[in-house]
Amino acid sequence: MVLGIETSCDETAAAVVEDGVRVRSNVIASQVEFHRKYGGVVPEIASRAHLERLDSVLSEALTGAGVLLDDIDAIAVTNRPGLVGALLIGVTAAKTLSLSLDKPLLAVDHIKAHAFSPSIGLDAPPWPAVALIVSGGHTSLYEIADANTLSRVGSTIDDAAGEAFDKVAAILNLPYPGGPEVEKLARDGNPKAIAFPRTMLDDASLDFSFSGIKTAVLYQVHGPGKTSGGLEKLSQRELADIAASFQQAVIDVLIEKAMRAVRRSGLRTVVLGGGVAANRTLRTALDEACVTEGLSFYAADRAYCTDNAAMIAALGYHQFVRREFAPLDIDAHATAR
Repeated sequence: MVLGIETSCDETAAAVVEDGVRVRSNVIASQVEFHRKYGGVVPEIASRAHLERLDSVLSEALTGAGVLLDDIDAIAVTNRPGLVGALLIGVTAAKTLSLSLDKPLLAVDHIKAHAFSPSIGLDAPPWPAVALIVSGGHTSLYEIADANTLSRVGSTIDDAAGEAFDKVAAILNLPYPGGPEVEKLARDGNPKAIAFPRTMLDDASLDFSFSGIKTAVLYQVHGPGKTSGGLEKLSQRELADIAASFQQAVIDVLIEKAMRAVRRSGLRTVVLGGGVAANRTLRTALDEACVTEGLSFYAADRAYCTDNAAMIAALGYHQFVRREFAPLDIDAHATAR
């Protein structure tokens, strides 16, 4: 029975997971209302909100799971990557619980936890697999041999896919958080209306680059060299076409890179995780691509796509089994390993 704590960005979360797959509770306190007026996450506000909310979130997770702190076997906490100030709130709480309860402490990598999230709730793990992780700060490809062996084979060289969604939402003057709003607007648009660029880098590359398409959307709206004045001239249909064409271009790149990773590795299973994995168009398109290629496909439950503590506890369980315990002097780190 692992208690998970997640405070890497703007979600204060705690969960209790049994044996790495059975979620007994999964509590998330969103901070969207605090950051909306700024159009993005303000680190100082995020840290303060974690400090104010974490105790109650932990209590709710334990109550929802029907367990006491004494019933917990280990404490798992995100210690990388993320906003350092926000991470420190969770790390400090986890250290305190570990010391006071004399329970093992587990330091969990947030992005690797996203890679393992599609296995939550399954009777049998989907490994070995290629894992595509798509979130606001990271877009990565991993090869997962088993619960103990994970290697990154591709990553973002500039903007992540989720970051591109948020920036395009800002260009289109959509509310925060922008990703879901772009997806919503795209439902009424034609994904073939505008030929936005698909940046593949070279033929062998498994890395991602989405800065170019963001710039292409900016020019589509405002025109080359302009920074304002174009948006109000566009009809709702034209805006929907821009959103749909942008979204399709990003999805095409994600699918092509995932298929490259499959061909290179010889693996026959693809899993999808991360905040942008909640996008229904992406989930459907990748599922269809896997059917065409004769591959098995598993997407993380939508409840475990955005930042959550269930995935932290789930991966923490495997570290617990391997006795990969963290010392009480662990620190928070802004970047992934």
